[in-house]
Amino acid sequence: MKNFILGSLFTLFTLSLAGFSYLRLGFAEVRADIPISRWEASLLAPAVHASVRRHAPEIPNPFPATNENLIAGGKIYFTECSGCHGDFEPGKGGSANALVPSPPQFSSVGTGYTEAQLFWIAKHGIRHSGMFVNGRWDSDERLWQVAAFLKRMNSLPPAVREAVLAPTPK
Repeated sequence: MKNFILGSLFTLFTLSLAGFSYLRLGFAEVRADIPISRWEASLLAPAVHASVRRHAPEIPNPFPATNENLIAGGKIYFTECSGCHGDFEPGKGGSANALVPSPPQFSSVGTGYTEAQLFWIAKHGIRHSGMFVNGRWDSDERLWQVAAFLKRMNSLPPAVREAVLAPTPK
């Protein structure tokens, strides 16, 4: 039994050292003009989801999902977010293909997050993903409005959808 434990510890140490060396010696690919590997993708997405679930407090949106707030959130989304995350038509995010990892296209994949988690992501960003820290310049109210809009993006009342898509007077 003692040999098994020592062997397990030695194996764990060796694998840790190999992983550290792989990263430290520059073997990990960092170019953004090639697709991420399956290995990297299989580690990255679950890590992001787990971190958001752990750190985002589950608090209710203090701003009710009224038509007015949904329209405001939609206007903010289409002005500041849709260039990466797409509009109502799946696959229409302007710079989505230029970012690695690609940002989620909400109209086609949904969010998989609660409103509170969407607010937390919008406020704090996601490291190494291109997702901005919007909490430095946007108010909590605006971020909650975007979170409410995103959570309902594919099931908005027709009047809200039309108002969101209507040109904003200058």
